[in-house]
Amino acid sequence: MNILILGGTVFLGRHIVDAATTRGHRVTLFNRGKHGAGLFSGLEQLRGDRAGDLSALRDRRWDAVVDTCGNHPRAVAASARLLAENVEHYTYISTVSVYRDFPVQSGLDESAPTAELSASSAEEISESNFGALKAASERALVSALPGRALLVRPGLIVGPHDPTGRLTYWPLRIAEGGEVLAPGDPDAPMQLIDVRDIAAWIVLAIERRLTGPFNVAGREYVITMSELLELCQLECGRCTLTWRDDAFLLSHGVVPRRDLPLWSPNALGAMTIATTKARSEGLFCQDLRATVRDTFLWASALPPERRPRNWLSRTRESELLNAAPRALASGPAY
Repeated sequence: MNILILGGTVFLGRHIVDAATTRGHRVTLFNRGKHGAGLFSGLEQLRGDRAGDLSALRDRRWDAVVDTCGNHPRAVAASARLLAENVEHYTYISTVSVYRDFPVQSGLDESAPTAELSASSAEEISESNFGALKAASERALVSALPGRALLVRPGLIVGPHDPTGRLTYWPLRIAEGGEVLAPGDPDAPMQLIDVRDIAAWIVLAIERRLTGPFNVAGREYVITMSELLELCQLECGRCTLTWRDDAFLLSHGVVPRRDLPLWSPNALGAMTIATTKARSEGLFCQDLRATVRDTFLWASALPPERRPRNWLSRTRESELLNAAPRALASGPAY
């Protein structure tokens, strides 16, 4: 097939390119050329800006398009309208945060109602309205290409080339050894999915012309935070984990999703997304131990200045570990 990818040089996009070309598909990239210099030099690359200049896409035909970077309904609607007569199938990378009751309600499936965008938040993209903007973008796409749109709703994506460092922090920190601050409840569920598993499934879904919404968030049997950190120790080295509960961290000004990755109190729904529908259509989720190992190997090979942000500094970590009588340490376990 001839596949157009909007974006394609950052994280999920680059893995979709790899998965598609491995399957023998011809890929064209459309982006601004600001990321991934030197990537995919053998592929056709069109330059433009989906927020205003789509001229490079005019009068071209593709079998399918994958939209990896549409965060605003106006931009998604513009590309969808332009391509509607020239593509057979349109895949949109959305998010599980489109659901109205996310992240409070657990077990959300594709039948759950999605968020509505208020007029006051229709323009600026922020953490508070990101899900509603994605939901509105889904509706704009379906309106432009009825019966031809695949809505991919990922949860927490992890793996090599992740610019957020949300998993990367833990293997790198644990590899340093010593006493490591472990956040929140050790039994808190962690539902993660390897970026390569999503990419492979998306290419399969395109080949099969799947349409409609699919939660692509990993296994429904989730591991705990404690088990995840144990996997990091198995792959990266020994350390001593010292747990601090949610109340302690919040009272000391630690901000969820900003200071410590994968720690998100009162957000059970974000880690318990129903994925039965996608798994029934071929979604395969590899062992997270392999994800931890490959993420660690990738990040370790990068120069320090090119690694994803380091989140909590060692100085701040030490302050928190010394701020109260020490909790019972869990390790070294291996």
